Parts: sequence; structure tokens; C-alpha cells
Amino acid sequence: MLFGGIEGGGTKFVCAVGDDSGEILARQRFPTVTPQTTLHQAITFLKNQEVLRGERIAAIGIGSFGPVDLDPASEHYGHITRTPKPGWAFADVVGSVQLAFPDVPVAFDTDVNTAALGEHRWGAAQDWNTFAYLTVGTGIGGGVIVDGRMLHGLIHPEMGHVLLPRRDDDPLARGVCPFHPNCLEGLASGPSLEARWNVPGETLSPDHPAWDLEAYYLAHALADFMCTLSPQGIILGGSVMHQQQLFPLIRQKVHDLLNGYLVHPRLDDLDSFIVPPGLNDDAGVRGAIALAQAALAGGV
Repeated sequence: MLFGGIEGGGTKFVCAVGDDSGEILARQRFPTVTPQTTLHQAITFLKNQEVLRGERIAAIGIGSFGPVDLDPASEHYGHITRTPKPGWAFADVVGSVQLAFPDVPVAFDTDVNTAALGEHRWGAAQDWNTFAYLTVGTGIGGGVIVDGRMLHGLIHPEMGHVLLPRRDDDPLARGVCPFHPNCLEGLASGPSLEARWNVPGETLSPDHPAWDLEAYYLAHALADFMCTLSPQGIILGGSVMHQQQLFPLIRQKVHDLLNGYLVHPRLDDLDSFIVPPGLNDDAGVRGAIALAQAALAGGV
């Protein structure tokens, strides 16, 4: 069977078609511009793949940046809601795709929940039933799998907006989030690095003081998530986490912050507890394919 996956990010969209095993057969990525243009490109890609392969897509999974409305009973189900992304507030993502594929199941969730699903199915979390996935890039978001199922609730997790203590030596007087002066996204996302140091984060040397400060904020958030969710592990993805020197810094700071309070053999080896994605940058789009497969099977 042919499955469609759409990973909708605030900077770029990645679209793919995959097979029953979750392998990607074709993909396309393009910048996130207006909803009309971006969703049209995604739909066109999927339609073209049907023609090229002589096969109809059986189901489509969409993992979108947010916040999003995941309540099927809501009039805004399938919409992005109060996002700071210009032009995207209350964009109807699911409705646009469903209109183009009227007889095809379309499943919808957050981009980070979807990435967590991909890691659970094929990546670093195959042996974990309860874990968190955090992406650190243009924004910061978190997805959670609990007992093998994506965590929702009243809305969905907004782990990038947990409030943090600002470190006294931080040269950034206020985080870059327009909603909160000192939240994780505002203090540790890619744009906050650039605002703080006046250059893109990827241009900073591995020994630059930026990374110790970045690890400080991420470690505080992870320690809170560990105490709140009791995960079996945490996956850190996204463009900022391509800086591999962050991992040992974060693990050491988490260890120090917990101060021996949480006791379990898994926590004696944070190298295997706080890890990069097993699917690398494909976690989101492969998770969207897993979401499509689950929708066809009758449940997500």
C-alpha cells in the first residue's frame, strides 16, 4: 500500500510517500510560506505520486506545527490555532487535504507527537512505552508517548512553553517568545541563540559559552519533565541538537539538578536515557506515515 506523510513545520514542510514497512519511496521539502501555497504544494506532491506509481494513496498522516486543535468535536478540528507564524492562525490543514482526497482517511496530530510516534515505531524508542520527544530548532516543541499512545488531553502538550529561571549571566534580557518572557522556546530555540549572540547558532564554535547556557535551559526543562512524566527516556532532535557537544553538557546538568533524588538503574546511564533520534531528521515525516497507517487500521 501507499501512504502519504506530511510534516508541517514553521520553517519547512516535508512530504513523503511510504510503503507498508514505513520506508520512504519519495519525498519533497519546501519552505513554509502562506497556507494556500504550502498546502497546495503538499497536495500536488501526493497527487503526482499517485499518478507516477499508478496507485491510490490509502491514508494520509499530518504532523503539524501548532498549537493545533485535535478535538474531532470542535468546529476548529484540524486547524492551527493561535500560532505566532504570520498568516497561519486558524489555517484549516485537515480540511484542505481532505477536500483533495475525499475518500481517504486523514489523521492529524502535532509535529512532535508525530515524530515521537515515528521514533516509537522505527527509531530510538522502540523499547520504550513511555517517553518524551523534544525538538529544538526554530521553535521548541515536545511530544509524549504514554503506554504506547500519543498524549493529548485538554489540548496537547506545549512543552516548549514551560517557564524557566533565567540565568543571571544571560546576555539576552528577554526571551524571543512573544507570549512569555522566560519560557523554554524563548530562551533556547534557534532564534534565541541568534538574538543573544548576533550570529546564527550553527556558526558558533563548539566551545563557545552559548552551548553551556543552552544546556542549562534544556537541562532544567528535562529535569522537570522527568519528575512530571517519569519517562523511560528522552529524545532530543531538531537543528540545534545537531550540535553534538550539547548532549554531554545536558546530561551532566540534568544529573546535577536531580541530585540523586530519582532512583532507578536506567538513570545511572544518562547516555542511554537522553539520546538523539534514531531516525535522524526523518522522525517527523516517517511518524506521519505511521500516523497514516494507524488511521487506516482504525485508530491512532
